[in-house]
Amino acid sequence: MARRPTPLGTPQPTGLAHVADLVRTTIPPLHPAGLPFVLGPLAVAALGRRRPWIRRSGLLAAGACAAFFRHPHRVPPNRPNVVVSPADGEVALVDNAVPPAELDMGDQPVPRVSIFLSVLDVHVQRSPVAGEVLRVVHRPGKFLSADLAEASEDNERNSMLLRTDSGHEVAVVQIAGLIARRIVCDAEVGDRLPIGDTYGLIRFGSRVDTYFPAGSTPMVERGQRAVGAETVLAQLP
Repeated sequence: MARRPTPLGTPQPTGLAHVADLVRTTIPPLHPAGLPFVLGPLAVAALGRRRPWIRRSGLLAAGACAAFFRHPHRVPPNRPNVVVSPADGEVALVDNAVPPAELDMGDQPVPRVSIFLSVLDVHVQRSPVAGEVLRVVHRPGKFLSADLAEASEDNERNSMLLRTDSGHEVAVVQIAGLIARRIVCDAEVGDRLPIGDTYGLIRFGSRVDTYFPAGSTPMVERGQRAVGAETVLAQLP
């Protein structure tokens, strides 16, 4: 769901095609993982259509789920050796930390940026760099509030290690939160992910940590809002 800018000189659609294009660019598509959560309330609304409160409740629930599982298109930067945000949300930490042990990246602290996702943020995760998937490891754990510092170590998580074409290793970790009880990761070892490409999702409320190689330069500050696939988190060495 990462896309490149429309080339200059591309003819603009007219008539119904223009209206359809406006709808497509204004209303983000739905992530496939959200279909059951939208179709279920719609079915309830249809079955209870003769009772206004059931119909309205079903439609409201379907709309809320559709908003949560929205999957907007994004345009990654074309600058070399940058790491983009893997998620929408607030930058909660910009520090140095030891990467998850299951990734075998050593025991020395490296630059890290943590992004906290509220239930109102887009919850899909995107590849922070273009590269090959070297490891994908799921580790059970607790369900502490994702905005706590200890959540990175104690909470249930899914860790993925990527290697760029220039040889840099970047790790991205999906972390469950107080409400989030389900981590989805579609990437597998050996896959090649384009920068900004969607690879997973967490529901409902969570955190995503990104670890960079030593010598990388963080480009964001704590409290800043990050846009998945578009905000540059760091410059690789």
